[in-house]
Amino acid sequence: MRLPRWALALALAGCAAPAPAPVAAPVAAPGATNGSVTVAERGWHTDLCLDPPADPADPLAPFAAAFPGARTLCFGFGERQYLFSADHGLLDKLSALLPSRALLVVTALPAPPAAAFGADRVVVLRLGPGGEAALHRFLGESAERTADGAPRFFRPGPYPGSAYYAATGTYDMLDTCNTWTMAGLRAAGLVRGGGAVVFAGQVMSRARRIAAAQQSAGMPPLGQ
Repeated sequence: MRLPRWALALALAGCAAPAPAPVAAPVAAPGATNGSVTVAERGWHTDLCLDPPADPADPLAPFAAAFPGARTLCFGFGERQYLFSADHGLLDKLSALLPSRALLVVTALPAPPAAAFGADRVVVLRLGPGGEAALHRFLGESAERTADGAPRFFRPGPYPGSAYYAATGTYDMLDTCNTWTMAGLRAAGLVRGGGAVVFAGQVMSRARRIAAAQQSAGMPPLGQ
């Protein structure tokens, strides 16, 4: 289906906008990595959520250190200019179609994603051998690094427990938060092949098909 240009612009701009804040949840002690990733839907936007790593050599260890005590870390991709623009008019939305600098939005949660976003807005997927390490590399390589190798902090995030980090690559009509989420699932070995992705609903539909296929293969669904 060919989308009208105005609809695509609005979709992409919405993807770049700050995601709604998660609902507060009771604090829970950090748990051991269970070899899974959660795909979370936040309006037009999607995040990849996972347990903070315990290994100090892990590519995501600096993010875990930045949010001590977090039960879950959620990573999202956004367009830098739009995130900080005071005027989100049509021209501002159209500018998101052009290559521009990007940010990572990292959110620390005190509980599993389902408690923060709602069970109907998350899908938990099992990771195969090597999938967790590959996903951590993908997320780690999505962040710009300082001379000493630390993720380049940009500024505090839009709500408590979140922060913006400078991202590698660019944001444009072909590289949005939702295509980035799919690229992460592809890096983890959960998605094969291409296919256009624009809307968060497309990502969630794909994730639910993967979860159903895992369950059909004899893998019981993971708790959310």
